[in-house]
Amino acid sequence: MLKAEASPKKSSKRKATVQDLDSLPVLHLNAAGIDVGSAEHYVAVAAHRDPQPVRKFGSFTADVHCMAQWLKACQVETVVMQATGVYWVALYQILQEYGFDTQVVNARYTKSLPGRKTDVQECQWLQQLHTFGLLNNSFRPPEQIQVLRSYLRQRENLVAATSMCVQHMQKALTEMNLQQPM
Repeated sequence: MLKAEASPKKSSKRKATVQDLDSLPVLHLNAAGIDVGSAEHYVAVAAHRDPQPVRKFGSFTADVHCMAQWLKACQVETVVMQATGVYWVALYQILQEYGFDTQVVNARYTKSLPGRKTDVQECQWLQQLHTFGLLNNSFRPPEQIQVLRSYLRQRENLVAATSMCVQHMQKALTEMNLQQPM
């Protein structure tokens, strides 16, 4: 007696493809994507904006200004970047000074998507997702709140450092048997 072989079930779900993205409405026509790094930033604009739509810029201030000028020349209006560490902060501030609608997305949400192996592919992917409005902007408090938060964090760090210094002095006094009776 022969057993009938069970055919594997085909999943009704399928992976999204680039062709699927092409059918979405464009929300940000003049968009750029930036893969932020500690030493260099990779920037992608739409292919029709520049003969070289992906460029690499250094992370120094002069390099970031060159990047902003290139983005202006490409008629970019909105920029999206991943928030990784603190490397994005200076870049964000300079792009804001140039008048770009700058958005920061959490890397956790974009890294979990399949594909993209290189920095070039990553910035192109960010640019494409942002063009179709598929990325959520992270919350960024107003400038006054940011300044206040910086002061509070600095105060917290100084208080913690002071406490450690006092503990070190108390330990040294104990080791030298120079404690004052209470």
